[in-house]
Amino acid sequence: MMKKKSISASKASLVFFLCQMISALDVPLDSKLLEELSQPPTITQQSPKDYIVDPRENIVIQCEAKGKPPPSFSWTRNGTHFDIDKDEQVTMKPNSGTLVINIMNGGKAEAYEGVYQCTARNERGAAISNNIVIRPSRSPLWTKEKLEPNQVREGDSLVLHCRPPVGLPPPIIFWMDNAFQRLPQSERVSQGLNGDLYFSNVQPEDTREDYICYARFNHTQTIQQKQPISVKVFSTKPVTERPPILLTPTGTTSNKVELRGNVLLLECIAAGLPTPVIRWIKEGGELPANRTFFENFKKTLKIIDVSEADSGNYKCIARNILGSTHHVISVTVKAAPYWITAPRNLVLSPGEDGTLICRANGNPKPSISWLANGVPIAIAPEDPSRKVDGDTIIFSAVQERSSAVYQCNASNEYGYLLANAFVNVLAEPPRILTPANKLYQVILDSPALIDCAYFGSPKPEIEWFKGVKGSILRGNEYVFHDNGTLEIPVAQKDSTGTYTCVARNELGKIQNEVQLEVKDPTMIIKQPEYKVIQRYGHVSFECIIKHDSTLIPTVIWLKDNDELPDDERFLVGKDNLTIMNVTDKDDGTYTCIVNTTLDSVSASAVLTVVAAPPTPAIIYARPNPPFDLELTGQLERSIELSWIPGDENNSPITSFVIEYEDGLHEPGVWHYQTEVPGSQTTVQLKLSPYVNYSFRVIAVNEIGRSQPSEPSEQYLTKSANPDENPSNVQGIGSEPDNLVITWESLKGFQSNGPGLQYKVSWRQKDVDDEWTSVVVANVSKYIVSGTPTFVPYEIKVQALNDLGYAPEPSEVIGHSGEDLPMVAPGNVQVHVINSTLAKVHWDPVPLKSVRGHLQGYKVYYWKVQSLSRRSKRHIEKKILTFRGNKTFGMLPGLEPYSSYKLNVRVVNGKGEGPASPDKVFKTPEGVPSSPSFLKITNPTLDSLTLEWGSPTHPNGVLISYILKFQPINNTHELGPLVEIRIPANESSLILKNLNYSTRYKFYFNAQTSVGSGSQITEEAVTIMDEVQPLYPRIRNVTTAAAETYANISWEYEGPDHANFYVEYGVAGSKEDWKKEIVNGSRSFFVLKGLTPGTAYKVRVGAEGLSGFRSSEDVFETGPAMASRQVDIATQGWFIGLMCAVALLILILLIVCFIRRNKGGKYPVKEKEDAHADPEIQPMKEDDGTFGEYRSLESDAEDHKPLKKGSRTPSDRTVKKEDSDDSLVDYGEGVNGQFNEDGSFIGQYSGKKEKEPAEGNESSEAPSPVNAMNSFV
Repeated sequence: MMKKKSISASKASLVFFLCQMISALDVPLDSKLLEELSQPPTITQQSPKDYIVDPRENIVIQCEAKGKPPPSFSWTRNGTHFDIDKDEQVTMKPNSGTLVINIMNGGKAEAYEGVYQCTARNERGAAISNNIVIRPSRSPLWTKEKLEPNQVREGDSLVLHCRPPVGLPPPIIFWMDNAFQRLPQSERVSQGLNGDLYFSNVQPEDTREDYICYARFNHTQTIQQKQPISVKVFSTKPVTERPPILLTPTGTTSNKVELRGNVLLLECIAAGLPTPVIRWIKEGGELPANRTFFENFKKTLKIIDVSEADSGNYKCIARNILGSTHHVISVTVKAAPYWITAPRNLVLSPGEDGTLICRANGNPKPSISWLANGVPIAIAPEDPSRKVDGDTIIFSAVQERSSAVYQCNASNEYGYLLANAFVNVLAEPPRILTPANKLYQVILDSPALIDCAYFGSPKPEIEWFKGVKGSILRGNEYVFHDNGTLEIPVAQKDSTGTYTCVARNELGKIQNEVQLEVKDPTMIIKQPEYKVIQRYGHVSFECIIKHDSTLIPTVIWLKDNDELPDDERFLVGKDNLTIMNVTDKDDGTYTCIVNTTLDSVSASAVLTVVAAPPTPAIIYARPNPPFDLELTGQLERSIELSWIPGDENNSPITSFVIEYEDGLHEPGVWHYQTEVPGSQTTVQLKLSPYVNYSFRVIAVNEIGRSQPSEPSEQYLTKSANPDENPSNVQGIGSEPDNLVITWESLKGFQSNGPGLQYKVSWRQKDVDDEWTSVVVANVSKYIVSGTPTFVPYEIKVQALNDLGYAPEPSEVIGHSGEDLPMVAPGNVQVHVINSTLAKVHWDPVPLKSVRGHLQGYKVYYWKVQSLSRRSKRHIEKKILTFRGNKTFGMLPGLEPYSSYKLNVRVVNGKGEGPASPDKVFKTPEGVPSSPSFLKITNPTLDSLTLEWGSPTHPNGVLISYILKFQPINNTHELGPLVEIRIPANESSLILKNLNYSTRYKFYFNAQTSVGSGSQITEEAVTIMDEVQPLYPRIRNVTTAAAETYANISWEYEGPDHANFYVEYGVAGSKEDWKKEIVNGSRSFFVLKGLTPGTAYKVRVGAEGLSGFRSSEDVFETGPAMASRQVDIATQGWFIGLMCAVALLILILLIVCFIRRNKGGKYPVKEKEDAHADPEIQPMKEDDGTFGEYRSLESDAEDHKPLKKGSRTPSDRTVKKEDSDDSLVDYGEGVNGQFNEDGSFIGQYSGKKEKEPAEGNESSEAPSPVNAMNSFV
C-alpha cells in the first residue's frame, strides 16, 4: 500500500515556491517555467504610506511589480490620472513604475505634495499600491519674541518655555548654554516631553543668562536656536519648604489615547521643596513586565508595544517629607487595522473552486471592502463564478477568464490596510522540471530522496517505476510525497539503478529517468584520545579513517569548535595533529572532522595542560553585619545611634541602612528609617511620641547587602498631645432626618499617645445654636439623628488622647439628608415653533419645596399618534434633562403632523418630584419625503410607463404629485422642461407622444399643503429599430448621516474608470454647489464638516462627462449633543466667593454710614434711595445667573429679548431676539441623546461617539450662560 507524508526541508533537494494558494495547485520556482506561465501583476516594492521627502533632493516614489506579461504602470494623484508625459520634471524608470521628480533642476517640492497611487496592469489583471502621501519636510525659523528676565525666589518652581516652531517631522528639543554644552538635568531640573525646562525648585546656582532651547530638524539636518533666556535667583532666609504640586499635567485627572503597537509616554513633573520623588502605579493592575521603562528620573513612564490590555488608569504620585499629590491619567488604547488573515494568491485549474479570505481586527472594528482590478467590486464586471460574502470571496467552477487581481481594504478611523491577491486560472499539460538522467548518490542505510519536480494544471498524478521496463513501485519500502519525490527510507546496495517518473493529467503525459547510486559510509577507525601534558611538552592526536573508494574525504581539525590558532607549533599530518611546546592556552577540546560530498563524521578529545598550583583567587563577598549597636543622647523627639562595622570582605562598604521596629503598635515589622554613607558609624534619628523603638543596621557594598545586625535596646518615647486632626471631614445625610459625619482616622504614629479618641462637634448653620459634641473612639463615622430635612450644618472633628487635644480643627459645611421634591412645576406651556421643534416653558418650584440640591428639571414627552395615518404604535417616552433652575427648553426631532404629550418634573439628589399634568400639543404639517421609488418600464417608440410609491413619511395630507421631464441629447444637453401635476391617489402614468430613440430625464416629488418634498430623478430611453449603446448613468444615490458627516454611496453604469465627484449644498439655498473629488473610482464618499441639524442636497457626477450627474437626494444631519458643563452655582468655592463679596459690601455700607454720621449729609444717599445699587441686585440669566440662586424676577427676565446693545458672544452665538430656536436650550436626554449645541441625535442614529468638528459649524452655538446651566 502506498504511503504519503510531507518531506522535511532538510531532506528536500528542490525548493518549491508555494503560491500562497488554497487549492491543490503548486507553482515551482523554476525560472524557465515562470517565463512561460501567465501571471497577474504583483506589487513587489512601494514607498511608505506617509512619505516625508527632503525638499532639496529629487523625489523618488517607488512602485515595482512583477507579472507575465510584464505589467504596464500608471499613476493617480489626488484621485485623478497623473499624466507624467505633460510634466517635464517627472520621469518614470524603464521597465518600472518608479517615479523620479526632478527637484534639483528647478522643480519645487511643494508643487508635488499630494496623494499618489500606482497601478500595475497586464492582461490578467491590475494590482494597486497603497495611497502614498508625499509631504516635503519643513524646518521653519523661530518666531521673534521679547523675552523678559526671570526673577525667581530661591525654592520656588520655574518653567522655561521652549515653544519650538512647528516642523515636519517635529523637531528634537534640547537645552544648551552659550558654550554649546548641554545643561545638566536631575530630579530637580529636567526637560518635559513638550520641550519645556522644569525646575521643581530653583537654587542660587541656577542663576545664568544663557538658557537656550535648540530645535534639531533631522530631515533637513538643520538646527534652530531660541533667544537666550535669563534667570536670576534671589535668596530669602529662611527658605520655606513646600509640599509637592504638579507642574504638568494640571488638575487631578486627564485622558490619553494611544494606538496599539506604539510607545505610550506618560509624564508627571512636580514642584516642591525638598524635590519630590515620582512613583507610578496602575490602578487595579500591575505595570506590564518587560515592557515598562522609567525615564527622565522616573518622571516619564514608557510602555512599549502597547495593546488593548494596557488601557486603564495610571496614577503618578509626587511625594516629599511635607506631603504628596497625585494625578490619574486615563489611558485608552485604540488600534489601527491589523491582519488576522490577509488574502493570499490563488492558483486554480479550470473548473476548480477556491476562496479568498480577508480578516482584520482593530479598535474600532475595521470595515472590509473588496475591489477587483482596482475597481470597487460592486461596479466591477460581473463574474458568474464569483460570490462576495462579507470578508470572503467564494469562487466556483472558475474559467480562464476568471483571472484577476483582487484588493481587500480594511479601514477604520486610525488607518487602513490594503492587500492585493490574484486569482490565476491556468490550463497546462504536465511538465517535469527535474533534469533527465540526474544522478543521485546516498550513503548506505540512509534515506534516499529521488526528485520528480513537476507542474501541470489540472494537477498531474505521479507514478514511479524502477528500470526501463519495470513495474510500478508499491509497498511499505517506499514513501511517495505530494511534491513528486520518491523516498527510500533505508537505501541498500540493491537500491542502485534507474528510476522512471511518469506525470499525467487530462491534457497530456510525460516521463523522466534518473539514476541512484548507494555508497559505503565514512568511518573513523582510530579516534583521538584524552591527553594530560605538562607545560612546554608536546602532544599528538590520531584520526585514522576508512571511506568509499569513489569519494574523496577532507580532514579538518578544530580547537573548542573554532579554527586552530595560526601558530607554527600546530602541525597537521595526514592522520594526526601534533602540538609542540604546549602552553596553558592550548588547554581545550580538539575535534577531528571528516567530510565527503555525502556524509560527515567527527571525534573529539580533551587536552589538559598541567602546571604548578595557581595562587588562590581573591574572594569578594557581601559585608558582615554591623554589631555593638548603642543608643545615646536620648531626647523626647531624637536619639543618637552608633555601631561597629563588620568585615567588608574585600569590597568597601558604601552605605548603612537603618531600620526601626515599633514594639508597641507593630511588633515584628521593620521599617526603613534612613541611610548614611559607609564612612559614617553614628547618626542622629528623629523620633515620634509614644513609640517603643528598636533599631538595626544593614551594611551595603557593591556585592550586596549584609544580614541585619542584632536589634538595639528598646527606647519608649514619651506621649504627647496629637499634632494633627483627622482629614477629609464630610457631612452628608443618608436619610431625610439625619446627618452622617465621616473622617479619615489617624494612623498609629499620629496618635502620639494612648487613648486616641475623636471629638465630633456640629451645629446648624445660620441659627444661633450652641455646638453639640460627642467623643468617640475606634470609628470614623458618626450619625446625627432627628435633623430637619436638608439644612446646612457646621462640622468639626478634633483628635485627643490621654494627654490632651490636638490643635483646634477647621470647620466644614455639610447638609442633612435630602427628600424627594414635594411640588410639581406649574403653568406648563408649549409653543410649537415648526413641524419638528417645540419650546416648553414652566414656572420654577419654590426652593424650599425642592428639599435638596436642585439638579434641574426633566421633561418627559412622547408621541401619541400620527394625524395622517391614525395608526397605533408603541409609545416610547423620551426624556430631556435641563441643568439648574432653567424654566424653558427645546424639544427637537419631533415628527410633523403628530399629536404629543409631555409633563415636567423637578429633580434633586434624592430623585424626581411629582409630574405636572400632561400637556397635549400637535405639530403642523411638513413637506413630505421623496416618493419611495420611481420605476420606468415598457419603453416603446413614443411612450414610457412610470410607476411610483407614496412617500415613506408623508408628514401631512398629500394633495398631488409633480412630474417634470426633459429630453437629453447625445452631448448630454438638456431640452425644454415639461411639468405635469398628478392626483395624489394615482400610482402610475403612461407618457405618450415622445420622440423615439430619445433619452429623457424625469424629476418626481410629492406635495402637501405646506409645499413640495424632495424629488427623485430617473432617466429612460424610448426604443428604436436597432439596439443603441447604453449611456452611462449614476443612480440609487443613498446617504447615511450623522452629526457632522454623511456617507454617500451610489451605483454606476457605464464605461470603466470613471472619475467621480460629489456636489452638495444646504437644501433650499441658492448658494453655489460645493464640489468634492472622489479618490479613485470608488462608489462611496464621506462628506465631513457638516453643520448638525441641517438639511442638505447632494448629487454625484463624473469628470469629463458634461451634465452627467445623478438625481438629487436630500438628507439631514443629526442634532448636536447638549453641552455638559458643571453648574458653578452649586460649587463650594463659588458659594464661598459670593459670601465673601456680600461681606465686603456690608463692610462698605457700614463705613459709608459712619462717614455720613460724622460728615453731615452724604451726597450720594439720595442716589442710593432712587437707584438701588446694581451690585446687590439679583443677577439675571443674561448677566450670569447661577442655578438655584436665581430670583423669581430673573426667571421672568429669561423670556424677554436682549436689550439693545447687549453683547453677543463672538463665536457666532445667535441673539435671542434673532431666534427663539437656539439649540442651547436643548437638554440632555436619558432615552434620547443630544450634542453640545443641544440638537437631538437619538431618533436619527442612536447613541454615537462624537465626530471631530471640521469645516462648517453650527450657526446656533450655545450662549455661555445657558451652557453653564446645562445638565452634566
